[in-house]
Amino acid sequence: MPGFQGFSRDSFSFLAGLTMNNEREWFEEHRKDYERFILEPALALIAEMDPLVRAISPHYRGVAKKTGGSLMRIYRDTRFANDKTPYKTNIGIQFRHERAKDVHAPGWYVHVDLQECFVGAGTWHPEPADLLKIRQSLAASPEKWSKAITESTAKSGLSAAGDSVQRSPKGFDAAHPLAAEIRRKDFLLSANLPPELFLGPSLIPELEAKFRASAPYMAALCRALDAPF
Repeated sequence: MPGFQGFSRDSFSFLAGLTMNNEREWFEEHRKDYERFILEPALALIAEMDPLVRAISPHYRGVAKKTGGSLMRIYRDTRFANDKTPYKTNIGIQFRHERAKDVHAPGWYVHVDLQECFVGAGTWHPEPADLLKIRQSLAASPEKWSKAITESTAKSGLSAAGDSVQRSPKGFDAAHPLAAEIRRKDFLLSANLPPELFLGPSLIPELEAKFRASAPYMAALCRALDAPF
C-alpha cells in the first residue's frame, strides 16, 4: 500500500454528493469513487499511523482493513433509528486498545465531514461498569488525574469534549475538586483541525503530535479500566 498522500478535494466532493443523495442506488453508482477517494486514502492513513501509535502505546493498534479494522463502517445502523438514511456522511477512524471490542472503548479518533474535521482522544459513552470505574478513579486520585489532564491539554490545543450530567452522580461528592470531571458521561479531549490539513501528508505528524500529547490522559483512562498502557 503506498504511503498516505492525503485525501483529495474529490473526497470532500464524494461526501457532499452522498449527503445530497443518501440512498443505495446513488452509492452503488458511485462505489468506485468511494473506494478511490475515501477507502484508499483512509487505509493508507491507518497503515502509516499504526507504528506511530504503537510507539506511543504498544497496546494500541491501527488496523488497515476494509471491514473490522480502524476504519468505521459507512453503513448506518438504522434498526432503532428514526432516521433511515443508510450511510454515514463522514469518515471516522479509531485507533483502539488491543482489548477493545467496540467504539465505546478508549482510543484515538480522527473525524472528517463537511462541517468539521477533528481529532479526539478518550472514550465516548463508556458502558455503565466502565463509567463507574472512571468516576471512582477520578474521585480517589484527583491529583494524578489533574496532572494527566494538565499535561495533555496545556500546549496541545486539546480540550474537554462530550456530554455531562447536570448533578453529581449518586455516591459522589458535589464539592469534590474534580466534580466537573466526575459528572462527565464522555471522557474525551479533542481539537478541531483545518480541512486543508487532510489534503496532504502533513496530516500524519499533526496527528502523531496530538496523540502523543494526550498520552497522559489515555494512560489515566487505562489505569482506571485496569488495562495496560
